[in-house]
Order: sequence, then C-alpha cells, then structure tokens
Amino acid sequence: MKGKIHSFESFGTVDGPGIRFVVFMQGCPMRCKYCHNPDTWSFSGGTEYTPEQVAEKALKYKNYIQKGGGVTVSGGEPLIQAEFVKELFTLLKRGGVHTALDTSGINFDRNDKTIIGLLEVTDLVLLDIKHIDDGEHKKLTGHPNSKPLEFAKYLSDIRKNIIIRHVLVPDITDNDGYLIKLRDFISRLKTVQAVEVLPYHTMGEVKYEKMGIAYPLKGVNPPDKSRVENAKKILRGEL
Repeated sequence: MKGKIHSFESFGTVDGPGIRFVVFMQGCPMRCKYCHNPDTWSFSGGTEYTPEQVAEKALKYKNYIQKGGGVTVSGGEPLIQAEFVKELFTLLKRGGVHTALDTSGINFDRNDKTIIGLLEVTDLVLLDIKHIDDGEHKKLTGHPNSKPLEFAKYLSDIRKNIIIRHVLVPDITDNDGYLIKLRDFISRLKTVQAVEVLPYHTMGEVKYEKMGIAYPLKGVNPPDKSRVENAKKILRGEL
C-alpha cells in the first residue's frame, strides 16, 4: 500500500501537543477561500510512500516527539487516504508514539469501516470547523457542514479526545452571532480538550499567484487582536 504525501515537517509545534512530526497528505475535496496550501488540492500530485517508510522517518525523531509530542497527519484532507493513515498509525502506536489526526471531517461516514478503524488508533482529533452556518459553510468551502458536525458528535459519543480549531476571517467567520452558535454546539460535545482560534492570514496568497489561481480573499486583512480575543472569549464561554 502507498499513500500520496505532499510534505513533512520534522519539528512541528502548532499541530497538536508538544513537538510533533507532521505528515501533510496530498489531495483535498474542499476549496476553502482562506486555504494557504492550494498545492495540496490535486489528487494527482504528491510523492508516494508506504506506511512503513513514513513510520521509519517519524521514528527517527522518537526521542524528541515522545516527550509530550507525537505524530500528526494533516493535509490536504487525511480522511481521503484513511486506509494509509490507519496503517501508519498502527505502526506508530506499536512504537509507543502519540497519534493525532488533523481533519475537516468532510468525508466522514460512520459506516466506513476504514475510517472507524483509523479512529481506533488515533489518540487525538484536531477538528477544523470551518463555519457553523450551513449556507455560509457552502460559500466558504464549496460543501455543506453536515459531515463535519456529524463527525464532531460521533467523536464525542465514542469519547475520542478533540481539539476544535476555527479560523477567524473578518466578515466571514468573525461574527458574534455565528461564534455564539458555534460555542453552543461545542458545549454539547463531551470530549473537547481545547478550542483554538486561528487568525486568518495572507501568507498563502503568493502560492495562488505562482499557480495562476485567483486568490478568493484578495484585499481581506487579518483580524485585529481585539477581535481574536473576543472570539476566544465567546468560544470559551467567557462572554
């Protein structure tokens, strides 16, 4: 078995707890307007690796990542290659390594035995909830939010640890009404370890230019620090 991988990061510090070896999978069905990695979209790109090859790469850093860190598989969208990630995580768990899955949950299917099997060898899910409003989610990503929200509920039901991540974009997700609605949804989940507010940035714009793709949020600036703090307080139930 082989999986298509976009890239690796040896000492990641923002993709789960501790120092982490991060695997960025190739391929994503979403077209989020703020995506800063459009080069991960195509399923025809990337480099092929076996799970054993990736596990070998990651385990070279075991002395660093084992102390409160681990391995995170991100994307693209890792659930698209769930069988590969399941095999990789199985190998890593045998090596005593903490595993985290960074996903939007966009293609979750509770009847998909491969995805369910993957979750059995996943210690933590970093779940990106793009937008709590279904209509706005479609505008932002090209897809409804039913699957991500169903996935969040399922993770809660099976007592899988979750970190919720939410990108704050002016005039799109930075709206108190939407943030309150998201907070109310999160409050019904039983296993949320943390809620992270990720301020929108424009660092990916240069990639769009190089790839000849129109940047969807041209002219949109990152949110003010005060708005980021406001979002954090709302989502944590402090406002």
